[in-house]
Amino acid sequence: MSVLFSALRVGELELANRIVIAPMCQYSAVDGCMTDWHVIHLGSLALSGAALLTVEATAVLPEGRITYADVGLYDDATEQAMARTLASVRRWSDIPIAVQLAHAGRKASTEVPWKGGKQILPGVESGWQTVAASASPFLPGEQAPLALDQAGRRSVREAFASAARRAARLGVNAVQLHGAHGYLLHQFLSPLSNRRTDEYGGSLENRMRFPLEVFEAVRAAFPADRPVSMRVSGTDWIEGGWDIAQTVAFAQALEARGCAAVNVSSGGLDPAQRIPVGPGYQVPLARAVKAAVRVPVIAVGLITEFEQAEAIVSTGDADLIALARTILFNPRWPWHAAAHFGAHVRAPAQYLRSQPRQYPDLFDIGH
Repeated sequence: MSVLFSALRVGELELANRIVIAPMCQYSAVDGCMTDWHVIHLGSLALSGAALLTVEATAVLPEGRITYADVGLYDDATEQAMARTLASVRRWSDIPIAVQLAHAGRKASTEVPWKGGKQILPGVESGWQTVAASASPFLPGEQAPLALDQAGRRSVREAFASAARRAARLGVNAVQLHGAHGYLLHQFLSPLSNRRTDEYGGSLENRMRFPLEVFEAVRAAFPADRPVSMRVSGTDWIEGGWDIAQTVAFAQALEARGCAAVNVSSGGLDPAQRIPVGPGYQVPLARAVKAAVRVPVIAVGLITEFEQAEAIVSTGDADLIALARTILFNPRWPWHAAAHFGAHVRAPAQYLRSQPRQYPDLFDIGH
C-alpha cells in the first residue's frame, strides 16, 4: 500500500493523496489580473491527479508584486479576473485549490525573469518604490527599499487580511502565506535583512513578531473551517542568517496560532547563499520541522522520482511532497506514480481511454 497515495486531512480539508502542486509564478498577468494563460496553465495542472493545486504567489498590494506581470488579489478587478479563471478550471476539475498570498518587499519592482529580472527603478515605466523590514537593498547598487513604519506595517497586514477575505469569496479551499525565498515576511525573520532596533528587530521573538501578526490577521479573516498554512525558508544558507533552529521555533509559534501546515523550502534571501543543490536537498529541513510540530509538513525541492517521493512520506520525513518544475515537465506525474505503485488516481472521463491495458484499475473517474 503506497503511503504517497493515501489520504490525509489538513485542518478540515481532506486530500486524496500526498502530492500537492506548489505555487509557481508565471509572470503573465496584466495589471495584476489573471489572463487566458492562467486558464491553460492551471487547467492542465488541475487534471494531473494531484491532491491540491496552489495558485502562484499572489500579491496583496500592487507594490508587493515581484514584477509588473504578477498576479494580484488586491482590488475588484484582480478578484474578478481570478474568479473567471477559477470558474473555468472548476468547470472541469474538482481538485481543491489553494492560493499563496505574498508580498515581495525589497525583491519587488523587477523585470520578468526571461528579460533579465533586474530591478526597475521608481519613476521608470513598470517600476515603483519598494518597502522592506529595513532600508537595505537585495543587491548592492540597487535602489534601497523604505523601512516599513507603523502605518506601513498596518497597511500590509490589512492587505493580507483583505486578500484572504477575497479568496474566501472566491471559494478557495485554503490559503498559504509566503514567508520564504527572501520576500517580505522572510525579510523580517532573517537577521541578515532585518536590521531594525525597535520591537520588530533584534531578538528572534521580535523578528517573528510581524510575520506572526500577519498570520493572525489572515487566520481571523479566512473562514475557520478552511486551512491557512505558511511556506518558510528553512535556512538562508549563510552563516549568521536564518537557520533551521529558528525555523523550528517559528513553526511552533505558527502551530500555536492555528497554522494548519508548514511548507519547508529554503534560501532566496541573500545573493551570497551557497545552496547544496541535489535530489531532495531540502528534505532534512522538513524532517527537522516535522519532529517539532504536530501539523502536517510539506517537503519540496528536486523531488523527481516516484520511489524518492514515496520514501519521503513513508519514512516520516514529511507528510506531503510538493512538485513544481517536476510537474511542469511532466503534468501527468501523479498518474505515472500511481501506475508505478499500483495505486489509483482521479482522471477526467474524457481521458479514460488513455489508461494503459496493463493498468486496468488505475483511474477513478473525476469531475
